[in-house]
Amino acid sequence: MKTARLPDTDSIDELAKFWDTHDLTDFEDQLDEIAEPVFRYGGKGINVPLAPDEIEAAERVARSEGNDLAGLLHGWIVEKLNEALRTRQPSDAE
Repeated sequence: MKTARLPDTDSIDELAKFWDTHDLTDFEDQLDEIAEPVFRYGGKGINVPLAPDEIEAAERVARSEGNDLAGLLHGWIVEKLNEALRTRQPSDAE
């Protein structure tokens, strides 16, 4: 029996169709281990000191929204930044 080969394409649609009908474990001998991350987030990390009870409260909110803590906090920060930019006066742009 001839072993199927991985598709040689960058098309997301073609790859999605292929993986809808194939199992990754059938191709383990064709896979290469990658040591470096494939995707990198271009953002800059910062530390925000929070009290333990504040962290626990934020984690509860995140779980209730089906989110993780980092995702919740990121969303809140972006929301507040956008709000601040909308209400900013032109002379504040300095």
